[in-house]
Amino acid sequence: MRNLCFVFPFLIALYPVFAQKSNNDHIKKSSLELPRIEVVPITDTNTNRHYELYIKLPEGYSEKSNKKYPVLYFTDAMWHIEILSGTTEYLLEDVILVGISWQKDIDKNLKKEIGEHVSRYRDYSIRKSDNKEHQAKYQYGEAEYHLNFIRNDVIKYVENKYQTDENNRTYFGYSMGGEFGAYILLVQPDTFKNYILGSPSLNNDIPLLSELKFKHKKLNANVLVSYGTLEKELGANAEKLISMLKSRNDNSLFLKHIIIEGSHQTAFPMTAVQSMYWLSDLIK
Repeated sequence: MRNLCFVFPFLIALYPVFAQKSNNDHIKKSSLELPRIEVVPITDTNTNRHYELYIKLPEGYSEKSNKKYPVLYFTDAMWHIEILSGTTEYLLEDVILVGISWQKDIDKNLKKEIGEHVSRYRDYSIRKSDNKEHQAKYQYGEAEYHLNFIRNDVIKYVENKYQTDENNRTYFGYSMGGEFGAYILLVQPDTFKNYILGSPSLNNDIPLLSELKFKHKKLNANVLVSYGTLEKELGANAEKLISMLKSRNDNSLFLKHIIIEGSHQTAFPMTAVQSMYWLSDLIK
């Protein structure tokens, strides 16, 4: 009986909570919209693939008609927009953010099987797969086309639409996005002034990148390469990339290397924060 006497008042105390939950069941839920971020549809004029840009303008942007703003472009927009938006709000107040989404109109069955991000395997990779089945499914190795899309469609749209500093563009990419960034740096280094290559997923790409490393005599870029302490194979490949860049003896290339505590997954948040610290010293 003592147990029942204890439980009954406890249940009575919880009743308002259950009642509140029940009373709120009819409330219509909505999605959170991040402040000052607009979603702009954009089409790759070469492939006719459809994407979206997540664009965030600095606070007070409309009040400064003569000011030119640096732009931070980043891949995997859905994954990165929140942390980059929050970090730059404090560290880089006067920067325009431009996130590039995954392809929106991709095959529905493939999207259902792999996920919304499936196009990144095609767009960010620089070589085809030796596995014919995987190659047919994912279409690896189309980084060249995606870079053309960014140069000819994305950057042109942003610079025609907004008050941008054309000489102060930054690229942020993580994992396969870091791989893609390394490719851009060596193939079309003038695309961006600053490159943040977080835990670049290079795998067997080093030989191909080595063939490209002297395509341009001068890179004229600031580059940050990072990886996590637990990323053994990936870290070794990142070190090869760093050594390859150093071997150029290019005095126009300013290279920074950071190692972050953690795995491929857990190193990401600190990569985002520390890279924004690094960038804040470059574009003030």
